[in-house]
Amino acid sequence: MKHLDGVSEANVNFGASKLTVYGDTTIEELEKAGAFEGLKLIPENQRFTNEDKQPFIQKYGNVLLSVVFLIMGWSLGQFYGEESILSVLAYLASIAIGGYRLFTTGLKNLMRLEFDMRTLMTIAIIGAAFIGEWGEGATVVILFAISEVLESYSMDKARQSIRSLMDIAPKEALIKRNGREMQVEIDDIRIGDIMIVKPGQKLAMDGIVEKGVSAVNQAAITGESVPVTKQQNDEVYAGTLNEEGLLEVRVTKLAEDTTIAKIIHLVEEAQAERAPSQAFVDRFAKYYTPAVILVAILTAVIPPLLFNAEWSEWVYQGLAVLVVGCPCALVISTPVSIVTAIGNAARNGVLIKGGIYLEEMGALKAIAFDKTGTLTKGRPAVTEFISFKEEKRNEYLKLIAALENGSQHPLASAIMKQAEEEKADYQSVEVEEFTSVTGKGIQGKIGFTSYYAGSPAFMEEVRDYPLSEDIKRTIANLQNEGQTVIVLGTKEEVLALAAVADEIRESSSEVVEKLYKLGINKTIMLTGDNRGTAAAIAKRTNISDTAAELLPQEKLAYIKELRESYGKVAMVGDGVNDAPALAASSVGIAMGGAGTDTALETADIALMGDDLRKLPFTVKLSRKALFIIKQNIAFSLGIKLLALLLVIPGWLTLWIAIFADMGATLIVTLNGLRLLRVKDK
Repeated sequence: MKHLDGVSEANVNFGASKLTVYGDTTIEELEKAGAFEGLKLIPENQRFTNEDKQPFIQKYGNVLLSVVFLIMGWSLGQFYGEESILSVLAYLASIAIGGYRLFTTGLKNLMRLEFDMRTLMTIAIIGAAFIGEWGEGATVVILFAISEVLESYSMDKARQSIRSLMDIAPKEALIKRNGREMQVEIDDIRIGDIMIVKPGQKLAMDGIVEKGVSAVNQAAITGESVPVTKQQNDEVYAGTLNEEGLLEVRVTKLAEDTTIAKIIHLVEEAQAERAPSQAFVDRFAKYYTPAVILVAILTAVIPPLLFNAEWSEWVYQGLAVLVVGCPCALVISTPVSIVTAIGNAARNGVLIKGGIYLEEMGALKAIAFDKTGTLTKGRPAVTEFISFKEEKRNEYLKLIAALENGSQHPLASAIMKQAEEEKADYQSVEVEEFTSVTGKGIQGKIGFTSYYAGSPAFMEEVRDYPLSEDIKRTIANLQNEGQTVIVLGTKEEVLALAAVADEIRESSSEVVEKLYKLGINKTIMLTGDNRGTAAAIAKRTNISDTAAELLPQEKLAYIKELRESYGKVAMVGDGVNDAPALAASSVGIAMGGAGTDTALETADIALMGDDLRKLPFTVKLSRKALFIIKQNIAFSLGIKLLALLLVIPGWLTLWIAIFADMGATLIVTLNGLRLLRVKDK
């Protein structure tokens, strides 16, 4: 692309699947330049609709067909002999179909004298075929093709995160401009336009409230569990949900500068920082490959030239060295452990998106948690109901639930649910003259008495007398514990207090304790909620540190600080506001059930079923996998070295070479399968 006319510079963000081009060219020209990879491009701001819907057979048919021909070759060899033309043709078809891309790259690298794993694989397969070991060559091709398919699948899933992020904010909004209302696409909205947002609608742009009062659910951006009352001069964000009143918002930022747009940009940057890391085996192959080739050449040439030995015997020895060098066990040593561990994790409700994340998880030193929906359930519930006349508790609960039944406020459902649990039949209570005072409270007439329910400040306004010092003290204590207090009363007296808060998961404290026992050095809670709520929840969950009132970019900065201090750091979250931090951490872990699609796609590991108790199991499994991978690599290299030493006395035969290769492959496979025994306890 850099060589196209009009293009001055081009670069690729591999993780986000994003191409940035500087200069003057067309999408058609760019696609033409990338035609060898079937490249399809869409403009940055356009919604992605052309999802990859290729059938499984079409995508992976070459690998399946290669396996079929391998089995066919083996079967024909049993009937007609391994050297029969039918068996050889079947093996040859298996090698050609499964290894076409491998050979293309391997031969190009060989011509340029660039030695990597593909070069060695190509030489080893040609060598195996040259000495008549067609089945050996075909098996290596298939193992390599399967590992490539697994890698490609993981990468494709990870790249969907940006697309789902882009769908959070609406693509158009109702704008009042020059006295007229009109529906306008977000790219055409200008700073200073007045945006009209009705109840139940999402905000399309960042701005300042000019008119109206409403409860806005901004969990998607700030992580706050309870909707926030917004009124004149308050800031609001694109992608948040207007739950109650009609708002008129003056637009303060262009579409590309909104908070949600910044989150998208942060995720892309974080993904770009984590470039596809070269596996140890690939790095090692740079030295291993030329060494094996050199040893094979020297084995075939030196004895006949210097010691007048038989050429046929030592060429055979040299080819046997190539078969020993064939990296079957080395290639399978890591994938077999990873696939087994990922399969075990999936059966236990943990989705791990790739081997690199499994390995990183095994090396963790610190874990950061989001609060809402992670350590807590993400939904408000009544934590305490205080009746100032204990004998009338059920009656007062019935009264407040009957009033809240007419309200649209998010906390109303928590009170009604509590009434249902305590069998307080609030639906039989008739409420007359019901009024909702947005952002403050509600009132209604039951029988001949007017009742009020709302914030302490609202009760101070409507009552004839101020709240007593005892009641104020009780309210303050509840608020210090991070709870929202709703007061029920009449103009003459206060009847009851309902404390509502986000419920802590029963498992949170137990999970944190298990993580400490597994050797995690630090746990920290990162939240957009207020400091009082954060401190109260940290105390109850045994979290060592907290950071509250954080915006997405501040969470991201915190994760970067933790990585500098501890090296390997995980982030556990569930909201869009967690996406940049999830992407920037060594391992991003999403709560699968309650988590947004974005967090799920951006994360590297998802705890399905929304079960935080799976986290210690995942750490334990990952550490075991890391240990077995190191064992397998050490063993597969050790057995190769031992076999190569047999060259010195001239004892290396093709059978020993095959045994060293396939025997090692079998042993590392069985060792990897031990990961199935790791249990979720």
